[in-house]
Amino acid sequence: MYAVVGCSDCAMLWIVEGRPETSECPRCGTRRQYSKRRQFVTTDDEDHAREVRASMLAQRQDRGDAFAELPSFAEMETHVDEAGPSDETYLAGSGVDPDAVAAAGERASESRSGASNGRRETVEAALRDLEEPTEDEVVAYATERGVPAEYTREALDKLVRAGAVTENRGVYRLV
Repeated sequence: MYAVVGCSDCAMLWIVEGRPETSECPRCGTRRQYSKRRQFVTTDDEDHAREVRASMLAQRQDRGDAFAELPSFAEMETHVDEAGPSDETYLAGSGVDPDAVAAAGERASESRSGASNGRRETVEAALRDLEEPTEDEVVAYATERGVPAEYTREALDKLVRAGAVTENRGVYRLV
């Protein structure tokens, strides 16, 4: 079951799968009971939910006519792999050896599968494990696991700038 829901605080629209007890707005972080969220459409088809959300966003921007001319998500998804150059062609055109990139990727994934976590993974684990992680709590968590406090603060800043983490009133959340 998929539902297009909206935030009463910031008007964000997003898709929720299933029937969670609560849901959190991806934009402003407001957490509400799922039953109290406004549900614009509920459907068993994820593509239909995506279409409705996209249509609503287009209407908000007075682009409903342009949106109506686009093919469906399912139809566009079949053409994604055809768009643009392949990864290998792009890398080669940029002067990078695609085989060297593939080998480096394999080495990186092999080293990640080891027993010890990297420093960034430790910071992300703190964000997952702590109830309402503040900067001080994340630093304490990471320091206990051998990650320097300065690195932890820099990693939090970088994760927020990259959009992988949100910060609202001093509380961090993974996106």
